Amino acid sequence: MTSVDPASAPNSDIASSPISKVNSLVARVTDALNSIADTWLLGLGARFTFFAVLFGYYWNAAQTKLDDSLFTLSTGAYAQVVPPIIEAVGYDKTAVPLGWTLLVYAGTYAEFILPVLVVVGLFSRPAALGMLVFIVVQSYVDMAFHGVDAETAGMWFDRFQNSIIFDQRLLWAFPLIYIVLRGPGLLSLDTVLSRWASTR
Repeated sequence: MTSVDPASAPNSDIASSPISKVNSLVARVTDALNSIADTWLLGLGARFTFFAVLFGYYWNAAQTKLDDSLFTLSTGAYAQVVPPIIEAVGYDKTAVPLGWTLLVYAGTYAEFILPVLVVVGLFSRPAALGMLVFIVVQSYVDMAFHGVDAETAGMWFDRFQNSIIFDQRLLWAFPLIYIVLRGPGLLSLDTVLSRWASTR
């Protein structure tokens, strides 16, 4: 006759208890959700959030900087990007030094190109990082040169949630920060290119 170790009986009862089975089920479901979230859901969600909230804003802002063609910028483009420089030359864009002109062109084309790259998930990390830098510079220009006062800019950790600079643009930045740190997810052109390159 086989004897049963009394010390092992409680452990066996615990393992087969309803609570243990529920915990095991929750663990399996949680692992499955984490796998889905880590591989494609959160990256796709971050890109969708950017697309739904900011893509149209930046695309329209870039279009307002164009004059007669994609290769000719309006005076307003200089006024938006480098306001003290265009003001110093009497709003004559032809008198703006070359270095500043190149900066305005770069900023305008970045508003067209970087949002598209973020949305489709191509070169996602550098594109998202570029957008983060763009938001920081944009916020600085707004506060320093476009008359956004301290009350409008707001501040973190106050009781108001709707300030244009500190509150709003922190929320703009968060999905971009996620993409920089974790990537765009499996449903992206980066993944397609990576898999194609691995088969070459």
